[in-house]
Amino acid sequence: MKNYKRRFVQVISAVLYNCNITGFADGKIYQGNLKGACVPGLNCYSCPGAVGSCPLGSFQQSLVSSKYRFPYYMLGVLLLFGALLGRFICGFLCPFGFLQELLYKIPTKKLKKNKITRALTCIKYVILAVFVILIPVVIGDPGFCKYICPQGILQGGIPLSLLNEPIRAMLGNLFIVKAAILAAVVLLAVFMFRGFCRFICPLGAIYSFFNRISVVRMEVDEDKCTHCNKCVSFCKMDIKKVGDRECIQCGECAGICPCHAIERKPFKTKESSETSEERSLS
Repeated sequence: MKNYKRRFVQVISAVLYNCNITGFADGKIYQGNLKGACVPGLNCYSCPGAVGSCPLGSFQQSLVSSKYRFPYYMLGVLLLFGALLGRFICGFLCPFGFLQELLYKIPTKKLKKNKITRALTCIKYVILAVFVILIPVVIGDPGFCKYICPQGILQGGIPLSLLNEPIRAMLGNLFIVKAAILAAVVLLAVFMFRGFCRFICPLGAIYSFFNRISVVRMEVDEDKCTHCNKCVSFCKMDIKKVGDRECIQCGECAGICPCHAIERKPFKTKESSETSEERSLS
């Protein structure tokens, strides 16, 4: 899929997630019926424009109340998203991932991936275990949303504080800390491709478990592949091979593969289709 098509999907997703325009006018959070459903990407519940819930925030809240009832619904939602799409959600349907890609376009010297960045990708799994699961269950706080999430402060904290005087009066040290985290993530995104997604995001960590088995996934046709490794070298994420847990399924590697060996299942890339047609004619 061409890059501009992916950009179009990213823009449409961000707009649809946050289409409650009146919320930005009155500084209030939408709490209609749609808020009972989750969007697939990271998108703060408290954003004045948000019409759906964030799956990560909802999962934490369900774990907080798990002493009273098991979070079947939210586990089911995450399993469904993961089994159908895997990290295709990260590459196409996450507004915060899209924002980081735009920031990366700012012209400056970039930090390239290496063995150290590959090792740092494990951090998001630690954050998933500690802040998304352990803290909500043991302490009763939605750990990631409360203490880390830069999307929450960007979409929720800052707009609400600007639009709503009572909320602005309640801001304290935690807001300052999270604003500093947001600033660091934004700065990182300028110099490094999707640093938050690669090292921090626990939602991406969850979806990565499904990346090799999801219905929509990137695969390499081993009969065509010459193992030139151009796809791995070209990719800005810390992948070891196409479709592994770090692959966000953007599909850009399919366009540079000299053998047309990379496909998006269950769909075929244009390059793969053309190659198949040429072989059938010959």
